[in-house]
Amino acid sequence: MASAPSDYDPDKARDALRAAQLYYLQDITMEAIAQELHTSRSSVSRLLSFARESGLVEIQVKSPADRISTAQRRLRERFGITAHIVPVPNSTNEVDRLERVAVSAARILAPFFDSNMTLGIAWGGTMSAVSRHLPDKITHNSTVVQLNGAANTHTLGIVYASEIMSRFGVAYGATVEQFPVPAFFDDPTTKDALWRERAIRRVLDIQKRMDIALFGLGSTSSAVPSHVHIGGYLDKSDYAALAGSDVVGDVATVFYRSDGTYDGIEVNSRSSGPGLDLVASVPRRVCVVSGRSKLPALRGALAAGLVTDLIVDEATAHLLSDTA
Repeated sequence: MASAPSDYDPDKARDALRAAQLYYLQDITMEAIAQELHTSRSSVSRLLSFARESGLVEIQVKSPADRISTAQRRLRERFGITAHIVPVPNSTNEVDRLERVAVSAARILAPFFDSNMTLGIAWGGTMSAVSRHLPDKITHNSTVVQLNGAANTHTLGIVYASEIMSRFGVAYGATVEQFPVPAFFDDPTTKDALWRERAIRRVLDIQKRMDIALFGLGSTSSAVPSHVHIGGYLDKSDYAALAGSDVVGDVATVFYRSDGTYDGIEVNSRSSGPGLDLVASVPRRVCVVSGRSKLPALRGALAAGLVTDLIVDEATAHLLSDTA
């Protein structure tokens, strides 16, 4: 990487970093970047050139000492995680905010996954958005495995979940292992019986060999509703039980409280998602989060030790780091 020149200008470096993140990680055009930075297209072009020449950009964007890297450092010190912070204007609506985080997440994820690896994916709205922006990276002897079932009383969920899984499989040239079971069982004993079937055990065993777990966070209070909460997966009695257990979020349809505990939550005994102790044992656990309404769920996931890499929008990252 090129070294910084002796007349290094921190203000110019900051602007160049911002432009590079928008251009290379989010596919924002130079015209749009110029509007966002309140400058001209030619100035954006010069900033991008400066970013390349000064070593801010190689294959991925590098961050000098600025507000974003300060938040990254605080989050590492407090939670022991690597934060990948996506710059998004505060005025951006929540749908567009999620889309911009998803674009960056798709690119950040690519170097993590390689040949001879297994990637576990929890379906949901965030993962659906990420799957639409995956760059091609052909791997060998690799597997993507679905972490939780998608069927409910209204739909088998096959189209929704399989489309997400298929996009990952195609992008990485990986074998796709689907999990054709309900998202939630009516009776825990039915789940226990099905879990003894060899066909289901095979998928469960693949899940146990995950190198990477990739997931968003479910939340009843999210500004962009989680798919599990709008898709008819839970009824009024389920929500009452979750409220009574002080639940703040879920990973792969397994629920937890603000302190990270998840024992004694009745719905979890009927969930098809992996136990959170299994998730916490995966070497790399990539959580993608967008929007400050997800903060309670994010804090709970961090308390549970479920995250090693956090891909998050700038405003949410600063709120988390400021209160850490």
